[in-house]
Amino acid sequence: MSDKEIKDLTAKLEKGLRIAEKRMLEEKALHNETIVVSNSEGKIEYIPAKEVLASY
Repeated sequence: MSDKEIKDLTAKLEKGLRIAEKRMLEEKALHNETIVVSNSEGKIEYIPAKEVLASY
């Protein structure tokens, strides 16, 4: 694979991941669910999906 092909593939994968993440957040927000994230200190936090989606 050439460098250009690798860059194109990487861009497509990143775009797909962003779309999947947004859809997941929308689905969880629809059902008033929370998501689990790790903060900057490595501690686990539970955040309502609606809050994350609002700042997405």
